[in-house]
Amino acid sequence: MDMNTLRENLRRQLLARIERGELTGLALAERAGFRQAHISNFLNRKRGLSVEGMDRILHALNLNVMDLLPAAELSDYHAGAAADRDYENIPLVAFPNAADAILSKDITIEILKFKKTFLRRLRADLATDREHWARFVLVKAGHEDGAAMYPRLQANATLLIDRHYNTITPYRKGDRTLFAIRKPDGFAVRYVELHGRQIMLRPQNDTHPLDFITINSGRTYADYIIGRICHIAIET
Repeated sequence: MDMNTLRENLRRQLLARIERGELTGLALAERAGFRQAHISNFLNRKRGLSVEGMDRILHALNLNVMDLLPAAELSDYHAGAAADRDYENIPLVAFPNAADAILSKDITIEILKFKKTFLRRLRADLATDREHWARFVLVKAGHEDGAAMYPRLQANATLLIDRHYNTITPYRKGDRTLFAIRKPDGFAVRYVELHGRQIMLRPQNDTHPLDFITINSGRTYADYIIGRICHIAIET
């Protein structure tokens, strides 16, 4: 809706109030800090009204811009606002940034929406203190991960990571849990097994080699787990 339409809607509302005896041009001028002639010229379409002038009138009458929208548009607006409340904005970042505790705006590539009801159903399981970490983040699977985990995921698939799940306890009994892992030389998406002080990264594709991470002194396996892959979106 453009400013001319908003001005016209304001004019109509003012005239309707005056016709109903709820308001006079003089009273409006005094409350909004205008000369009466200024208000009269606006009501009679002899002159326009600046944005500042509109704001003064709205403030004087305890109105806001939403009160100038037609009922149909106002209904659409509220429907859209209600729909937005049902979704959570999740940032898509480069894989290395997925391990950052704080997901700042400058590392965000894109924002995608996920149903809050879906996210709330996901069970967290923290082996280390990450309560201050933003829980969910999105990354794109690389070509190496696509080859290693095919057909469960493919290169460029969008992966939702739950960073409040960094224990190797299977999410579902009898099922292998897929993790985003921080390696000394990079990052990977694999199944995880713990063997003493080593983390074994197991691929889905048996032709792909196993990989191992030695757990450094003073650290635990959970420090290497960025989080559980809880949703995979593959473009077709």
